[in-house]
Amino acid sequence: QVQLVESGGGLVQPGGSLRLSCTASRSLLVFYAMGWYRQSPGKQRELVAQILNDITTYGDSVRGRFTISRDYAEKTLSLQMNSLTPEDTAVYYCNVFLTGSPYWGQGIQVTVSS
Repeated sequence: QVQLVESGGGLVQPGGSLRLSCTASRSLLVFYAMGWYRQSPGKQRELVAQILNDITTYGDSVRGRFTISRDYAEKTLSLQMNSLTPEDTAVYYCNVFLTGSPYWGQGIQVTVSS
């Protein structure tokens, strides 16, 4: 079993920045994939950023603005989000894969609005 706890969401103005964190109950070394997804009302959940076998992938809409990183000592996966736009408004989910099974955080709201 894996527990994931997200933090760092909230309300930010367009052009601003936020940093999301996801703290895992287990060492990050046991996960062969970890990442962030998001879901807006009426839309499907979409990939934001993922680290799979040390290869980082970004969704087209966030590439160049968002950066995913991990801290093994803190067992934390982070997402630095810059140059935010209203289209980035969504619930963001932390995700990891362990022995073929996905685990999800509870989700955290990010709202970009003036």
